[in-house]
Amino acid sequence: MSKNSVLDELKYEVSKELGYINSGPQEYENFLNNAKFEVANELGIPLKQGYNGDLTSREAGRIGGRIGGKIGGNMVKKMVEYAENQMRNSGKSL
Repeated sequence: MSKNSVLDELKYEVSKELGYINSGPQEYENFLNNAKFEVANELGIPLKQGYNGDLTSREAGRIGGRIGGKIGGNMVKKMVEYAENQMRNSGKSL
């Protein structure tokens, strides 16, 4: 499994646990797409379908930061739990 697919799977699982989605990966893709436009609109950033190369890095980062906030923090918790379980199961001390 590639690193991207593992990361995508983790994002999907965390989104599901947080109640952002209820079903499969397509709902997750739709959630992300809708969320970025909602966040951009709330922040007054002119995000549009297609090309957005005219956005500044700051604007794009503000959109991604708002979407990833709760999901990102929970992903870190999940990764720490996973690492602790792997260490515990391999007999290594924490």
